[in-house]
Amino acid sequence: MAQPIPTFALERRALKQGFAPVAGVDEAGRGPLAGPVVAAAVILDPSAIPKGLADSKVLDATRREELYAAITRSALACAIASSGPLRIDATDIRKATLHAMSRAVAGLSLPARHVLVDGRDVPPLPLGVSGEAIVDGDALVLSIAAASILAKVHRDRLMVHVDAAHPGYGFAVHKGYGTKAHREAIAAHGPCLHHRMTFGTLKATAE
Repeated sequence: MAQPIPTFALERRALKQGFAPVAGVDEAGRGPLAGPVVAAAVILDPSAIPKGLADSKVLDATRREELYAAITRSALACAIASSGPLRIDATDIRKATLHAMSRAVAGLSLPARHVLVDGRDVPPLPLGVSGEAIVDGDALVLSIAAASILAKVHRDRLMVHVDAAHPGYGFAVHKGYGTKAHREAIAAHGPCLHHRMTFGTLKATAE
């Protein structure tokens, strides 16, 4: 099946209704065994939308880096926030994700009036800001696609730094996801402080 092409239709509708500016919000890193969940919020300039925006999952690393630079250069505002393993373990991944999303929206230098969020949940938003959850929004909505790219690239960069501090796990390669090599490294070395102890086989290790 052909990959959907994201559009600016929902942003345009909100703008026509007087909700300006409009931000797209997405996250990266809900599923890994290690590292933070990262959220990004982006307010695109309708007159300067980078070409080729798409769900970060369908782009290779080189193209994501190119678009990251284009988005941060042309967007009216963008912000990134994260929730680390301690918060994820203390609450749960859903709550930690919504917390990061809330912080990303609050961090925008240009306050949003309406927020388009990938998924089924709208995070807590500042007073006067409306929100709308869109399933598969990263594949359908340009602002959310842009946020997905910022979140993914930022998180991947963080995991490269984690790898340098904690060699032996391969974080720079698998970015914390539960690959065979990662699970074997955990079995050999035990978990480190960046692992989510409530996730998968790590939960059994903690118990």
